[in-house]
Amino acid sequence: MIITGDDSEYIAFVKARLRDQFLMTDLGPLRYFLGIEVSFTSNGFYISQEKYIQDLLARAALGDERTVETPMELNVKLQPTDGDPLSDPTCYRHLVVSLVYLAVIGPDIAYLVHILSRFVSAPTTIYYSHLLRVLHYLRGTITHRLLFPRSSSLQLQCYSDATWASDPSDRRSLSAYCVFLGGSLIAWKTKKQTTVSRSSVEAKLRVMALLTAEVT
Repeated sequence: MIITGDDSEYIAFVKARLRDQFLMTDLGPLRYFLGIEVSFTSNGFYISQEKYIQDLLARAALGDERTVETPMELNVKLQPTDGDPLSDPTCYRHLVVSLVYLAVIGPDIAYLVHILSRFVSAPTTIYYSHLLRVLHYLRGTITHRLLFPRSSSLQLQCYSDATWASDPSDRRSLSAYCVFLGGSLIAWKTKKQTTVSRSSVEAKLRVMALLTAEVT
């Protein structure tokens, strides 16, 4: 159980009542939970998944130590027929599932994880090469963290964009947005649109509607 809040006396009261009813141990301030690391500083607190990434890279058993600056090359549009089918897709599926959880606090890989997840039923050599590129990117950015400042405004700032007809198989566009509360990134999403947009303007209007619903 994780108890949060800024009233230390009431938190102590709740923990005392819980100890009266249950066998429990107070582990102190939150440091590590389900692969997510939390560190507290005078500026605020950071969350990261450095150990989770290290374990993921160990399981992937990459053959070299190189890193890349971006998780994906620009203007790449993958199709189901690209590449040759993998003889054993188990590793691909296992790594993609791990990346999905990693994207929980990794907005920088959310777009590519969305793309790679679409091909888990029949992955090919091309998809696997893009998957390896993500792992090389993670190796170079393993110390990156999300900061939640101790003092920040409560003003919402929202950003959105859309790639028009980015999927060559069905001509659907991709929506992406992120929401900041002051200086804290609190929500983000990358999602294929459910209908075909007939122009880039229409695609952008759809993602703005999606973002408005999120903010509301």
